[in-house]
Amino acid sequence: MRILPLLLAVSGLLVAQASSYQRTMEQQIKSKVRGFRGRVMLYAKNLDTGASFGILPDEPVRTASTIKLPIMVECFFEAQHGALNWTERLKLTDSEKVSGTGVVRELSDGDELPIRDFMHLMIVVSDNTATNLILNRIGGNAVNRRMAQLGLTQTRVMRKILGDGTNLKPQPSGVTDEGSKPENKKWGTGRSSPHEMVTLLERLYRGELVSKAASEEMLAVLKNQQDHNCIGREMKDITIASKSGSLDHLRSDVGIIYSHRGPIAMAVTADDIPEINYTPDNPADLLISSLSEILVDGLGTPTTQK
Repeated sequence: MRILPLLLAVSGLLVAQASSYQRTMEQQIKSKVRGFRGRVMLYAKNLDTGASFGILPDEPVRTASTIKLPIMVECFFEAQHGALNWTERLKLTDSEKVSGTGVVRELSDGDELPIRDFMHLMIVVSDNTATNLILNRIGGNAVNRRMAQLGLTQTRVMRKILGDGTNLKPQPSGVTDEGSKPENKKWGTGRSSPHEMVTLLERLYRGELVSKAASEEMLAVLKNQQDHNCIGREMKDITIASKSGSLDHLRSDVGIIYSHRGPIAMAVTADDIPEINYTPDNPADLLISSLSEILVDGLGTPTTQK
C-alpha cells in the first residue's frame, strides 16, 4: 500500500528537478547568446521525453553543408525504390571539381567511384565535389520534392556548391526551381530551419525515414562524420551523429548526442559572425559547443540522488 505514495513522491521529485534544470538551462543559454556577436537560432529535443527548447526555431537559416543531410536522405529513398543503385559508378571530371571541404578534388580526371562511396565522402568529410556529383545524378529538385512530401516547408536545396578561393565557380551551377527564384539567392546552397532539421533527425532516430534499416544506416554514416568542432566538442565517451556546416560568417551543426541522460537532437546556427576565422577557436564553434552542453544538461532525463 505504500508503493503508490512512494512512486508519486519520486515522480514529483523528477518533475521538479526537470523544471529546475530547464530554468537554469534557459538562463544560461540566454546569457551565452547575449554575449555573442551574431545571430543565433536553435532547436533541441530530448527524443525520449519530448522536452524541447528553441530560440527562433522556425526561422529560415542558411544551411551551408548541413543541406547534405537531406541530400543523403533522398539518395536512400531512391535506392529503396529502385531509382538508384548504390554500386552505380559516377565519373569525376576536372570541370566538376570545387574547392572547400573534401578530398575528391585531389583525385585524377576520369576516376570513377560507386555512388555509395561518394555519399560517405559527402557526409564523413563533407566533400563538396562528391556532393555536386550526387546532385548531378539525383537532381536538387528531387531532394526538394522529398522534403515537401515529408512536410518540411523550409528545407530546400538551392544549387550545387560553387567552391571557394582559386577554384570558385563564377556562376551558380545546378540551380533548382527554388534556387531560381530571386528571393532565394541569399540562401546560397540551401535553406532550412532548426526545427525542421531536428524533425529529420528524430525520424531517423525512430526508423521512420525510408525504412528502419535505412534510417540506422544513415545514422551510422552521421556517427562517422569527422568535424566535431561544434556540438559535443568537449564531451568524452559520448556517441554523436551529426553534420556540420560553415561559411565565412556562419557556423551550423545538426545532430543527435547520445548522452547518458537520453538522446538529445539539436540544430544550432550562428550567422552574421563579424570576422572570418576558420580555426577551431572560431567564436561560433565555441558558442555552439557550449550551448550543446547546456542543452544536454537542461533537457536530459533527470536522475534521483541515492
